[in-house]
Amino acid sequence: MIRPLNSYILTGCFLVAAVFTSCKKDSDLKHAAGQPVVLTDFIPASGGATTEVLITGDNFSSDTSALKVTINGKPCKIVGANTKQIMVIVPKRCGSGNLVVSIGKDSVVSSAPFNYIFTRTVTTLAGNGTAGYADGKGADAMFNFNGQSWFRMMGIATDDKGNVFVTDPGNNCIRKIDAAGNATVLAGSPGHGGGDEGQGSTARFSIPYGVATDAAGNVYVADPGVWHIRKITPDGTTSSLGDAAQEPWNIAVDKKSGRIFYSNPGNGVIMELKSDGSSETFLSGINNPGGMSFDKDGNLYVSSYGDQTILKFKAGTWERSVIAGTTGAAGFVNGIGAAARFANPWGLAVGDNGMIYVAGNGSYGANVDESIRAVYPNTWEVITYAGGGTPGFSDGIGGLAAFNAPMGVTVDKNDVVYVLDKNNNRVRKIVSE
Repeated sequence: MIRPLNSYILTGCFLVAAVFTSCKKDSDLKHAAGQPVVLTDFIPASGGATTEVLITGDNFSSDTSALKVTINGKPCKIVGANTKQIMVIVPKRCGSGNLVVSIGKDSVVSSAPFNYIFTRTVTTLAGNGTAGYADGKGADAMFNFNGQSWFRMMGIATDDKGNVFVTDPGNNCIRKIDAAGNATVLAGSPGHGGGDEGQGSTARFSIPYGVATDAAGNVYVADPGVWHIRKITPDGTTSSLGDAAQEPWNIAVDKKSGRIFYSNPGNGVIMELKSDGSSETFLSGINNPGGMSFDKDGNLYVSSYGDQTILKFKAGTWERSVIAGTTGAAGFVNGIGAAARFANPWGLAVGDNGMIYVAGNGSYGANVDESIRAVYPNTWEVITYAGGGTPGFSDGIGGLAAFNAPMGVTVDKNDVVYVLDKNNNRVRKIVSE
């Protein structure tokens, strides 16, 4: 068992973090330039942000201005040092990785990684659990995500100003939630369905399902009730970009190219919306495509609700590969690639760092997976980001939080994750540190 760091009795002159300069021998103070820097051990081996780590080795230096210690390129704060030991503080959100100690041109890398333990805190951004309509801050706001049991929306997106946009099909409108949790109507008129264009409340929506944003802050909506693809400018002006050739459920914008795509799960296709308002088939043969999102390099990721997998389509060639899950094998299992299992994966989002987030329940009701999963880029390791396998409601840390049919997920430029928690009629926020 690893004891708290302050319980360790350190060797030599390094009795506590504050006592690095009590010994005055030159050999305890100076680094021998050009000679190997040795890193033999560090304790503890794991922890979160602000964890104090004691590094043991040789040929360090008591001159902390000459020392640099990093994890994944992120600098640790140096508390004190001599030639044998260094005390550092782990920076926030550095992730797991090897320690690198640098002294001028000399450096050394630890043989084992420091295991960074993230603390993922789930809170409620807006909504109070009651289906209805109300603008307001936090719990004063009301949404109607589950006005009909068959609502299969996943519409949640963010812009670069910290706003969150959600489709509210039970209220026939698009809602905007600012960073402080104030919910208002961006476009549409609560309780008045249709397909009219216009600004603010003069516009009409039927059953808006999917939503996405572009680099300029425009909002795009897929409305299967009227088979329209809609654009909403930041001032709330709604216009139609064209009638969909397939019933549109979800929508995605490749921010690198500006191209717009929408999906129809029933026919297993992803369509591209052209500038003249027409559509053409972009990808086909996907077993119930759910969420879709592009990474910064233009690769497209799609959740296959029917196959229980997460797919990648390589930018340019659009070569298809299964990066996580096994086709036809449902479950709630973490692991790398094919070892992982999903159960009706639905909403999907990709962060700027390449992390893929999956909303675990695309079903109408209770599901074996009521969580938000995360897939690490390139390694395709799947973890449970927050929530678990039992439907419910509770704010909390990691697996202590509970969702009820989390159907939509998005992530902002600061890697804050937001969840459309359908049966709880709430929008949830996950901060990872």
